Amino acid sequence: MKKYLPFIKEFTKRADIPLLLVAFACSIYGLVAISSATQSYVNSAQYTIVQILAIFIGLGVFVFMTVLDAEILADKWGWLVLFNILIMFSLIPFGVTSATGNKGWLRFLGIGLQPSEVAKIAYIIVMAKHITYLKKRNELHKFKSVLTLLGHFMAMFALIILTSEDLGSALVYFFIFITMLFAAGFKIYWFLAGFASIAVVTPLLWNNFLKPYQRNRILAPYDPTIDPKNDGINWQPYISKLGLASGRLKGTGYGQGQQSQSNALFGKHTDFIFAVIGEEFGMIGCLIVFALLITLIIRCIIVGARANDDLGTLICFGVAGTLIFQTFENIGMCIGIAPVIGITLPFFSYGGSSIVSMYAAIGLVSGVKYKPKPKLFRYSYIS
Repeated sequence: MKKYLPFIKEFTKRADIPLLLVAFACSIYGLVAISSATQSYVNSAQYTIVQILAIFIGLGVFVFMTVLDAEILADKWGWLVLFNILIMFSLIPFGVTSATGNKGWLRFLGIGLQPSEVAKIAYIIVMAKHITYLKKRNELHKFKSVLTLLGHFMAMFALIILTSEDLGSALVYFFIFITMLFAAGFKIYWFLAGFASIAVVTPLLWNNFLKPYQRNRILAPYDPTIDPKNDGINWQPYISKLGLASGRLKGTGYGQGQQSQSNALFGKHTDFIFAVIGEEFGMIGCLIVFALLITLIIRCIIVGARANDDLGTLICFGVAGTLIFQTFENIGMCIGIAPVIGITLPFFSYGGSSIVSMYAAIGLVSGVKYKPKPKLFRYSYIS
């Protein structure tokens, strides 16, 4: 044990411990909510145990990603792209259709894996590497460079839609892409041109790529005629809002929520965990969730702004983009102002893939702060 003490001491001094502590607080809070939400399930203890294991694995991944020089992974960007292609294409023969209708899961020996969550980390690193390369060559604002970056994003977006039919995950990648371009300092006219292009191609995508149930999910919060009785697509947001309203300021108490303890709200331990928190811990509980996640986002941005290189800055902003989109989209789903597209609440929702990938993401951010790296994990040593 003594031989590890110098590393532990050095790690706690140079890693982003505040970032880790906030993320861990989110996980524990989420664990409490999950244990309450799953009380009505058969083998309810299983969900709590799996989540605890995922958190501990996530902590280990956080340490590894912190001490590993991101440049090592970025230098092997071609392998990361290949990895993303293979893991997403594996859904075609092996994908399992979820209750929400998409085919975004792999399941082996009872263990589920969501490839789009794993691929997200590689996508952030690859995009950061490409943008950094273009900035160093002063080619970032050239038309060819913009097309290259756009092509990479469009390929990944299409890959997710075609293999998993998971629009929610695809939109996360879109927001990551936009956030990283913003952090890179792209000229405003490129954003305007991009949004104009989106406006042009949206009808094509809408009519030819999205299935009817996906189109209805997007429109349902804004078009009451799609589900006027709230017994179809709008059922989850409707029950979620009932629970949130009954929670009032202080909540009904742990395990005492009428909606939370019934099985009327599908996905109450995953996509709708915020509704459980709102009902049982009230507005105060919701504000704590929001404050914790906003703290994580701000911390990622601060570390990125202070980074010594463009690669580190872009990685941090990519992770921040993930947190921003998932936080606001998930809460929007629960309060009925955003479409239900299967987005988890970071660090709170049940799910091993989500938890481990989010700890890997903040591990990358912590790694930007943690310099110099231990010799074994340095880019100069590996290369």
